[in-house]
Amino acid sequence: MQSYILLKSFIMLSALGAAFTIFYQKVKRLYRLMTAVDGKTEFKLDHVKERIMVIIKDVLGQSNVRRKALPGLSHMLIFFGFLAVQPHSLELMIKGVIPAFDVAHPAPGVYGAYLYIADILASLVLVGFACAIYRRTLVRPKYLTMGVDANLIILFTCVIIVTFLFINAFQTLMPSTFDYSAVFPVSGALAAFLNLGRLTPNQVLAGYEVSYWIHMATILGFLVYIPGSKHLHLLAAAPNVFLKPLQREKAMVKTDIEDENAESFGLGKVSDLNWKNVLNLYACTECGRCEEQCPAANTGKPLSPKQVIHDVKIDLFQHADPLLSGYKESIQPIMREGSPITDDVIWSCTSCRACEDICPVNIEQLDFILEVRKHQVLMEANFPPEMQETFTNLENQANPWGFSADTRADWARGMDIPLMSDRPEAEVLWYVGCAGSFDDRAKKISRALARVMQRAGVDFAILGPEESCNGDLARRSGNEYLAQILIQQNAEVFNQYGPKKIVTGCPHCFNIIKNEFPQFGAVYPVVHHTEFLFDLHKQGRLVPNGKSVGDFTFHDSCYLGRWNGIYTAPRNLLTSMNGGGRLVELERHGDKGFCCGAGGGRMFMEEAIGKRINTDRAEEVAASGVPTVAAACPFCATMLADGLMETKAEVAVKDIAEIIDEATASAADQGERA
Repeated sequence: MQSYILLKSFIMLSALGAAFTIFYQKVKRLYRLMTAVDGKTEFKLDHVKERIMVIIKDVLGQSNVRRKALPGLSHMLIFFGFLAVQPHSLELMIKGVIPAFDVAHPAPGVYGAYLYIADILASLVLVGFACAIYRRTLVRPKYLTMGVDANLIILFTCVIIVTFLFINAFQTLMPSTFDYSAVFPVSGALAAFLNLGRLTPNQVLAGYEVSYWIHMATILGFLVYIPGSKHLHLLAAAPNVFLKPLQREKAMVKTDIEDENAESFGLGKVSDLNWKNVLNLYACTECGRCEEQCPAANTGKPLSPKQVIHDVKIDLFQHADPLLSGYKESIQPIMREGSPITDDVIWSCTSCRACEDICPVNIEQLDFILEVRKHQVLMEANFPPEMQETFTNLENQANPWGFSADTRADWARGMDIPLMSDRPEAEVLWYVGCAGSFDDRAKKISRALARVMQRAGVDFAILGPEESCNGDLARRSGNEYLAQILIQQNAEVFNQYGPKKIVTGCPHCFNIIKNEFPQFGAVYPVVHHTEFLFDLHKQGRLVPNGKSVGDFTFHDSCYLGRWNGIYTAPRNLLTSMNGGGRLVELERHGDKGFCCGAGGGRMFMEEAIGKRINTDRAEEVAASGVPTVAAACPFCATMLADGLMETKAEVAVKDIAEIIDEATASAADQGERA
């Protein structure tokens, strides 16, 4: 027996040394790969207390995972059970090398309480896996990765848990100074169910040793396997969550177009990634929630955010040797012939941010997709052909339709709306935007918003011909050079007047002025008209006249909701001003809202693959049975109206400004408009 103990100690020590050496070398290679890429991102460890709270909420609390009930419960049971097992497994490892090691001696009460909880949680892991197997075999959601790798991980973990319970069960029958039978409720029940008490002491010891070695071999094999598997996220997810941007608002990456030393712009090769991009790749769990929410994937487009991340990660690993060796000239483009990342994949994205919002480990998928677009436009001149005219119009007339820039304020004729050049001291600068200035449907929204602000006594002015396109369309369509010209033009005008507050009627204008104009030296308070009007209502400056559009539903704009977290203000405004009309929520609303299909430049691109996104959304609106759908974005209003026309549904599409205009108009106002 003594010789076996010595042999066991030697084998265990050798196995631990080999496993941890291999694990260390693999992790070291992953770290070197993460720092070998060229993309520049500074490492800033700020707001440490807030980041610790994020770890507690998102990792330990599983807040993002729990947003889906069954998968969330399943993952929580597996997560906490697997964590609970590890300290006892570590103790068993140490005892395998040092038999005299005794954790129970200094604090038997604490030790016993831990073992009791760990035994229960370990058994719940099997419940979690039962749920997971149910989803994989019966539900089989198409977005869920079901490869050999995922199934092997399930097998590994199940073996670890089952052998853990058997080790505990055999320990309850072995002589010990600690009463294990009192702290293993599940394992004790397992021993009783299998009638292990009838075994001889030698048979009990043999059962324990067999379970022990299977348990240890599986744990060490799992340890070695993790860094090269889809479960790499076990190592990378927590750091990625810890280092995520803490603010909800998100700005696109600003490229230094004037950098004379830059050989390339955007993301053309994996060598262009930065360390945070690579950490994103490592953290992906391939859970598929991003694909489940993606409007492109939901309507038959070839885009899957999960698959993009996976494909870039595989490309990175395939080019690991030249990256680590410094032979970067041999690295091939991401979008090369035969690559799964094609033009149709990259240009299907509406930049709605559903993928980033739902991701449980805070991967920023748009940083990959939009940066690839940027490279394709700036370096390859590769973009959808219909965008050529759009880019030309933006360059020549500073609006995507190509209308003369001098006519930008023509929509306001006869409304006595001042220009900032005539009234630079105005309290509010209303940035009207291209749609509100030139699109026939959106001009009606602009006039409605103007009447509401005049009715409330708001001191406002517009820029008129001094206003240019905000740059959102060009930037999200990959034309960073043109976008920066447009943004800089507006920034210079803003800085000339120094407005106290900027109001926008378009979420795209709101988002880029608020979150991206500061990159160009224009930092001003910006508010979307939904919040602005709600604030006026709370001040008593907008009094409802009792008129109602009846029951209604509300379509969440992606750039108002997911990009900037504004969900309640438009709903509160509508319900309090709409004369008792009832809000009927769509099935997909709030942070689960479905895109209209216009974002990311898609408003000006053809949609020839799969079902039209706006048609899908319009069918959902029509199914709600309400007579009116409220929007808070001119693009959304246009896309919804087109979709509803296609579905032949009799649902009116009205911007919030139009509804508030009707709800606050006096009889004289209504007579004038009639």
